[in-house]
Amino acid sequence: MSLQRDESGRLHIETPLMAESLMDKALLARTDADTVFRLMPDLSVIKLGGQSIIDRGAKVVLPLVDEIVAARANHPLLVTTGGGTRSRHAYSIALDLGMPTGVLAKLGANISEQNALMLSLLLAPHGGIQIGHDDLVKLPAYLALGAIPVMHAMPPYSLWEEPPEHGRIPPHRTDSGTFLTAEVLGAKRCILVKDERGLYTADPKKDPNARFIPEIEVNELLEADLADLAVERAMLRALAHARSVREVLIVNGREPGNLTRALSGENPGTRIYCQRSADRGKSG
Repeated sequence: MSLQRDESGRLHIETPLMAESLMDKALLARTDADTVFRLMPDLSVIKLGGQSIIDRGAKVVLPLVDEIVAARANHPLLVTTGGGTRSRHAYSIALDLGMPTGVLAKLGANISEQNALMLSLLLAPHGGIQIGHDDLVKLPAYLALGAIPVMHAMPPYSLWEEPPEHGRIPPHRTDSGTFLTAEVLGAKRCILVKDERGLYTADPKKDPNARFIPEIEVNELLEADLADLAVERAMLRALAHARSVREVLIVNGREPGNLTRALSGENPGTRIYCQRSADRGKSG
């Protein structure tokens, strides 16, 4: 980049974006790249679901704590937490009071943070430490010291959460926050720990005919437009445009060893992967 002087004598920094509209489609296409800088390419980002895992108490949480501690020796980890039942209760009250979506997002973040605090304390004897979103840039240092960082998973849209297409529930919740964290860090894998084997064509708790989906391309999943999903649609849309994280694994945390297997590269549940349009063209 260089300096250039205009007719009035003022100096400007000459860049490819100079005097360009940032809404121009051709300009935006030129900013694309096959690769981006990956800060932590060996990192695994794990989310423990709020309602599905943490709300179930010691019987479910403590075995996962043991798996996380054992895995730390071989896998750099960032653990995130969902909100769960208490988030739903807060949403219900806020909806009844007519609160906008941004307020619901703020409430959900507070409850997700409560779970992060509890989980970090359980992990404290092994280096567990609660961190905030602003601490992500310190993550390599925490891991170098042998820590197990725990962060709440609600993304920091907060009061600025965009209005959803339907209703008032925040579209970007803790699945999205976990995935976006993994993407910005250039992580190796993103694992969502829930209480089901993975994705089904319907809610298996309600529909006995629901079929299990072991693997699916994210655009195919979005196009299927299933009536119910175990993951947030906003997270799927983010995965479809991701540059670093190309897959998300969903595993049943109530089955011992599933998290360890996922960290080792196996698929004990459902693998949702992204095949970018250029790759799809090559495979066809």
